[in-house]
Amino acid sequence: MSEPRECLADMPSFVDFYKAINDGLEPFPWQARLVDKIAKTGRWPSEIGVPTGLGKTACLDIAVWWLASQAHLEPGERTAPTRIWWVVNRRLLIDSTAQHAEEIQSSLENCSDNALVVVAERLRYLAADPNARPLQVIKLRGGLASNRPSDPTQPAVVLSTIPMYGSRLLFRGYGSSRSMRPIDAALAGTDSLVLVDEAHLARHLVDLFDSIVQCNPLSESIIGSRSRPVVVSLTATGDQHQNSFDLDKNDEANPIVRQRLDALKPTEVHEHEKGNIAKAIAEATLSLIDGASEPTTCVVFTNTPKTAREIHERIQKLSKADAVLLTGRIREREAGLIRKKVLDGMGSDRQPVRRDRHLIVVATQTLEVGADIDSEHLVTEACGVRALTQRLGRLNRLGRFSHARAVYVHISPPSGKWPVYGDEPTIVLSRLRQSLSEYQESIDLSPRNISKILGSPVEDPGRAPEILPGILWEWVKTTTPPRNEAPVEPYFLGISRPERYVTFIWRAHVPDEGQRLWPPATDRESIDIPIAEARDALSKDEDLRKLSADGVTIENTEMNRISPGDRIVLPCDRGLLDQYGWAPNSQETVVDISILSNGIPLDVEAIRRLCPNISVSFEDVAAAVRTDEDIDEPTRKEALDRVRQAIADFPPLGVNDHEWTELVTDLYAEPSFAKGEVPRLRRRMQTNLIRYDEFDEMSLTDTAVELSQHGLGVGIRARSIAEKIGVSPKLTGLVELAGRFHDVGKADLRFQRWLDPDGERDSPVAKSKRSRNRWEDDRAAAGWPRGGRHEDLSARLVLSWLESRANGFAPGLAELLVHLVISHHGRGRPLVRPVVDSTESTVSCDLEGVKVTVPADLSIIDWEQPTRFRRLNDRFGPWGLALLESIVRQADHSVSAGAVVGELEVH
Repeated sequence: MSEPRECLADMPSFVDFYKAINDGLEPFPWQARLVDKIAKTGRWPSEIGVPTGLGKTACLDIAVWWLASQAHLEPGERTAPTRIWWVVNRRLLIDSTAQHAEEIQSSLENCSDNALVVVAERLRYLAADPNARPLQVIKLRGGLASNRPSDPTQPAVVLSTIPMYGSRLLFRGYGSSRSMRPIDAALAGTDSLVLVDEAHLARHLVDLFDSIVQCNPLSESIIGSRSRPVVVSLTATGDQHQNSFDLDKNDEANPIVRQRLDALKPTEVHEHEKGNIAKAIAEATLSLIDGASEPTTCVVFTNTPKTAREIHERIQKLSKADAVLLTGRIREREAGLIRKKVLDGMGSDRQPVRRDRHLIVVATQTLEVGADIDSEHLVTEACGVRALTQRLGRLNRLGRFSHARAVYVHISPPSGKWPVYGDEPTIVLSRLRQSLSEYQESIDLSPRNISKILGSPVEDPGRAPEILPGILWEWVKTTTPPRNEAPVEPYFLGISRPERYVTFIWRAHVPDEGQRLWPPATDRESIDIPIAEARDALSKDEDLRKLSADGVTIENTEMNRISPGDRIVLPCDRGLLDQYGWAPNSQETVVDISILSNGIPLDVEAIRRLCPNISVSFEDVAAAVRTDEDIDEPTRKEALDRVRQAIADFPPLGVNDHEWTELVTDLYAEPSFAKGEVPRLRRRMQTNLIRYDEFDEMSLTDTAVELSQHGLGVGIRARSIAEKIGVSPKLTGLVELAGRFHDVGKADLRFQRWLDPDGERDSPVAKSKRSRNRWEDDRAAAGWPRGGRHEDLSARLVLSWLESRANGFAPGLAELLVHLVISHHGRGRPLVRPVVDSTESTVSCDLEGVKVTVPADLSIIDWEQPTRFRRLNDRFGPWGLALLESIVRQADHSVSAGAVVGELEVH
């Protein structure tokens, strides 16, 4: 249990905390001033307009410090949000903000400095889990989501793209299974500080919050002022909002600030009437580095991935420099190798690296934001005012290179309009010309000068549709989304933005339709590709597989049926990916990243995809995974040993010998089996694969757990979560009761036969120790109908119990109790689908000393649930109701995963 609030140590100053996190460095004046303003007013400014290179990332330090500083307050008095979202407009490859967030997390977990010890203690106090981390860091950067804060009380930094955050806010989270969408909406739409980096690129997202407030005013807030997100725009090219926070004279007097504001960035303008832009940029790059007196660094910015790849290929042919390519269309594995090369080549803030050869980094806009790299030279394709400001922020960032130089290459496209920037580059060219005299070869675009020279941006973000109550109501219905519902993307990206993507995943074993992809896909192994390019690349593919809405089950599809948001699973020998990411012409075998953490699929075709030169027989693989009586154990083990040895001798393409040896030696001696999934040789140290989604397999654990014990544990945890975030006492008691009652429908004798086929337990169980490969057969044998939902029976029992009470709950609270029970697997929003079931049996249980009995027929529909759901949304608001659901559901998740709840340990 956590210490009483009054036992918390006094909060250290922000300066002490900042220095402990940042190796003794003092904060800039503006950072300390911002802390003082927030601490005094209890509010963030709506915009922070600080030039690039001056530490906007420290807003994370400030947000974490502010949260810890309020740990001693009563939850209802706290104004500092629990979750800190850092939202950017694209998936970043060199993400200094993410790296810094992880450094804060690590410092708090492995701290010796007293300031860090105190902050860590205070952050842990805020969490319901006594074993919680002081700070959880989560990255949501692709079309798949593999993580989220463990519950609403967990202090967390979530680094997210605009689509990943915006889709979650609107109950359509990218990568979320349908059942998890309400939880993700609650975690995005309540108790959150949303720091929008380079907010001019996210104008529609920023405007969306006001639209939501107007569309859905709160009728009853759950946690006071933290019931809505706090949104702060961060920009190096500020829009001068009335409530904008900017540099002042104290910052100007700081020598480091002055050095960075005056960092020399002499820029030449190369204007061509026509020509090949890739050829012109490659020539300008090679000319620039050839003039360097010693090996140097150069960043090359271009506007499209296609042009970037062509430039990279030209430079590789014409130069002996180390040339790397960085676009947003790359998986984390390949990006990590390139990122290391770039960061090692650039050196640290304090010590530039010495190199033997030039380093050239060819990149798209993905390197404009969030990358604290400091190059000596830069070449850029024509672009808009804001983009050029951001790109030049990667040149002589710290003001330490007197030889820094840049080249701006302007070639008008045939249409006269540039992708993304329209005709703004023409205006930029005109302004640059005006500042160049006939005697000048370059113009200094230092941070102090650039806004004077380039002037205001000339941009039109386009229009976004207005959210209407009817549209929001359709999105809130997450269990059965209506046909042809409004897509969420235009509301946070705008109508004119053509950013509609398909996600690709590569696997050695691609299951058949109806089977499950195992292990579940993660964002680390995926990339997002514009749908038009995806269709072109797959134009000759006839047999395609994609993930269904549950995020696990495979569906067959065709190229002409691919839709935005689809998650396509390709065999790893299909190609389309190389060391620099998406490569539609590549035939290379792609590394199946899932095997490195989760083991080898025992399937002949999958093994041959992994190791093309391997010699392995179908007979050996088949014998190795047999468990029937027609094969003797020595024969089976010999076959398994031959398969294991063959795998060990042939590392897959793209996996180094060390990785492969480490994997093979860590494999279990016996395969794992699960019905509907290919057997695998699993790693002993495999990644935790617990998923809380559409399936009742969370009823499977290492040991059986009694139904009453599980309900008691979930109720205790739900109360703790509610109290920690400041839910009112009457609602706190209600969520505790919902936690205690949520699984009572499992008392159905058919469900008990499913969990305990051998009748080993005297009392009903909530969790079974049966193996996963027996799960479906046990269900059929028990007579439990396919697709039947135990929470439907739980709600039925609770309704009967409520009717039996002489002094019952107020009608609104009774409705909420029933809803929290029926929605604890994400259904009931607004209806639990019935299944074919003709049983005449009943289900009984004891609720608070009252024996309740109801029909067990799962074909009976609770037609009151849609109306109940609508009234609760009107009362608490969509995000408030989702938050209450999240309290119960994530309490269930943590207890099911073996959490310690008070003095009760629940497995």
